[in-house]
Amino acid sequence: MPQLRVALNQIDSTVGDIAGNSESVLRWSRYAAGQGAHLVAFPEMMLTGYPVEDLALRSSFVEASRAAVVDLAGRLAAEGLGELPVVVGYLGRSENAQPRYGQPAGAPQNCAAVLHRGKVALRFAKHHLPNYGVFDEFRYFVPGDTMPVIRVRGVDVALAICEDLWQDGGRVPAACSAGAGLLLSINASPYERDKDDTRLELVRKRAREAGSTLAYLAMVGGQDELVFDGDTIVVTAGGEVIARSPQFAEECLLLDLELPAAPAEAPSGRVDDGLEIQHVTLTAEPVPPYEPEYTGGEAERLGDDAEVYAALVTGLRAYVRKNHFRSVLIGLSGGIDSALVAAIACDAVGAQNVYGVSMPSAYSSDHSKGDAAELARRTGLDLRTVSIAPMFDAYMGSLKLTGLAEENLQSRTRGVTLMAISNQEGHIVLAPGNKSELAVGYSTLYGDSVGAYGPIKDVYKTTVFRLARWRNAAALAKGETPPIPENSISKPPSAELRPGQMDSDSLPDYDVLDRVLELYVDRDQGREAIVAAGFDAELVTRVLKLTDTAEYKRRQYPPGTKISPKGFGKDRRLPITNRWREGEGS
Repeated sequence: MPQLRVALNQIDSTVGDIAGNSESVLRWSRYAAGQGAHLVAFPEMMLTGYPVEDLALRSSFVEASRAAVVDLAGRLAAEGLGELPVVVGYLGRSENAQPRYGQPAGAPQNCAAVLHRGKVALRFAKHHLPNYGVFDEFRYFVPGDTMPVIRVRGVDVALAICEDLWQDGGRVPAACSAGAGLLLSINASPYERDKDDTRLELVRKRAREAGSTLAYLAMVGGQDELVFDGDTIVVTAGGEVIARSPQFAEECLLLDLELPAAPAEAPSGRVDDGLEIQHVTLTAEPVPPYEPEYTGGEAERLGDDAEVYAALVTGLRAYVRKNHFRSVLIGLSGGIDSALVAAIACDAVGAQNVYGVSMPSAYSSDHSKGDAAELARRTGLDLRTVSIAPMFDAYMGSLKLTGLAEENLQSRTRGVTLMAISNQEGHIVLAPGNKSELAVGYSTLYGDSVGAYGPIKDVYKTTVFRLARWRNAAALAKGETPPIPENSISKPPSAELRPGQMDSDSLPDYDVLDRVLELYVDRDQGREAIVAAGFDAELVTRVLKLTDTAEYKRRQYPPGTKISPKGFGKDRRLPITNRWREGEGS
């Protein structure tokens, strides 16, 4: 059988940085060529970054992307790489779509191109468009209607883009009908907990349906709230894993494959779902037989907690670096949330770029102040202490507040202090709120919710504790100092806004609360279903009411890394003004 050395570039890209992304394609293509690759591929929408959101509706951006593809083909040829086929994702538009109501103006498309001999040898667009969760591709794109196949070194390679694999029908059975020896899918598949297992089973299933080796190339990096974990996978036609890339790391996966020879007559005509085969012969002659050098292998998989922690570090690092911030600022209370955020920040951007502020009030315990100092000693971050007592007293002297208003004033004074330091010194503030607190509104607007990014926004409180323990254990295993003080983990959670205050005064036990919230928020189950799952009816009613009435707070919370199937934000869009209550009817 013919041999083919493929180079699958699992790399990052930045939305809007067409020039920088093009340079990345050139740099990684040079490397692949130096390793003797016969076919090179890059992720979905590599040239524009993903997702581009409403930039897809801006004609100037679409045309800049289209021009960049042509320019890139010429630059590859000018560098002597013209004979090397390069598959790269970009933002294009349909040449044939007729304007109609409900279709995005300009008919933009999620496209990929095959670059060869200084030209764009083939263009095609994503056929299946996702329209769930964080995806709005019906809003932005029109679908492609072809089955692209390229002949490379005597092998027919069918091409697909991300959702073309996730939905039944379309290009997978069409690739089988076309008799392709390899199905190559380029992807920008956002990370979610446990998605790697789902992804592997999907790739195995689609390879069997296509009747060919399947190469699933994934993006890595972060974009706003989304994280891309890589996890490029290549499997045989029978679903056996040949190679699998590491998670959360850039890599050029090189692989020598033996693949079925292309038929003498190129496939043509319409196949499954009415897709028209679009066949282009690039090189018909097989490669002279050679001894395989890259035979595959699976990178070690991360454990569940290590995977989530890596996603949080990746998301924060991408947000800071891609937005050209140089440092971060965190209010350190000595509690578990700010301690975990600080550890994530130190791992993401380096302790030398992490600044902490301890802001004690009359109700701050000595151990909380000491825990913040101990965290700074362990991690090496820069810590200062700013007492809020004088500012708080000045406010109280003018406003004469009591009760909850007095408690929240402490939090808002801390928020003002953090933002003032941020403005003065140029750090961005990180908000330490977790998903449990955001769900039930256990946070203070313009207080602990201030910030530019919320690293643990999509992490339930019970998971916060688990990640803290995991991070400390991982440090010990490497012979390093655990970053998070044990007291921050073991002491009962408290906002410390009044004497003796504990979270348990206002909220159910976090273990129970989080399980109810997971059913309601993540799985969209109603009150009766949650009660039927074994939870106290009165508790469920209370938690659901707290969650529903806190929507206005969540809308004002900063973006943060998504790790669950349904994070607060694009995943879960509910009206702020809403009288529907579970169990009560309208």
